[in-house]
Amino acid sequence: MNKYLIIHPSDNVAVAIDNLNAGDVLNVNGEEVTIKNSIETGHKFAICPIRKDEDVIKYGYPIGHAIEDISIGEHVHTHNVKTNLHDNLQYTYNPVYPKLDIPKSDLTIKGYRRYDGQMGIRNELWIVPTVGCVNGQAQAVIERVKRELDISHIDDIRVYTHNYGCSQLGDDHLNTQKALAALAKHPNAGGVLVFSLGCENNQQSDFKKAMGTWDENRVRFLIAQQVEDEIETGFQMMKELVEYMRNDKREDLPLSLLKVGLKCGGSDGFSGITANPLVGQFSDWLIAQGG
Repeated sequence: MNKYLIIHPSDNVAVAIDNLNAGDVLNVNGEEVTIKNSIETGHKFAICPIRKDEDVIKYGYPIGHAIEDISIGEHVHTHNVKTNLHDNLQYTYNPVYPKLDIPKSDLTIKGYRRYDGQMGIRNELWIVPTVGCVNGQAQAVIERVKRELDISHIDDIRVYTHNYGCSQLGDDHLNTQKALAALAKHPNAGGVLVFSLGCENNQQSDFKKAMGTWDENRVRFLIAQQVEDEIETGFQMMKELVEYMRNDKREDLPLSLLKVGLKCGGSDGFSGITANPLVGQFSDWLIAQGG
């Protein structure tokens, strides 16, 4: 098995896919290359001489420039490479859109169709506080639900705690409101209790405007300062939602309803070689299905 990978034909570095020791001799493009330093998996080594100030090429593009002469087989890393970026950089993005010939699939996915046509792949019960001041009360309601009710038909039950919703102004306040309103309408939630205190900036009346429309069978609203016992009232509202969700069943739904969120989980030397292309290929396929 090769111990290195050259990603693009124009690259002047290769990536070690196994630990390399000083003195190891590799066959690179028909030539013997002697490794000059110990090189850990995922790190780079030069496959041709790279002169000082010359670009280091990986993926077919410059990733920086050499700050000293780098010989064949030498470790290429932050000690001998510097970025080409500057404080004032004019950058133009010119994407290339390849024509993809991806056939439509007749596969379906098991999910929950919601009132607005969206699909949830889970059926969870949530409390969404409009302000961080009610995090504790919301958690108390959740704990009581877990103790006293049969929730075996529900995938998960949780409070989305946060420290916002009050003493915020302008866009800061509006962005918090929009994010929480979107969460309250998320298709993975089969039931939601919107829990407010009553005196916060993020007033429930304005919050409802941010939500727009919602499924009245699946969303309840509670303002703590308007009831005698917010824990009891919240519990009873959650109990109604638990019972309503008891009849929810997954059904076969088209892939065009599937939405997949992507998040970087922490990059390493192989992200651009393995995970990123795989995620890109999957995304192309899903988009071709209408998702």
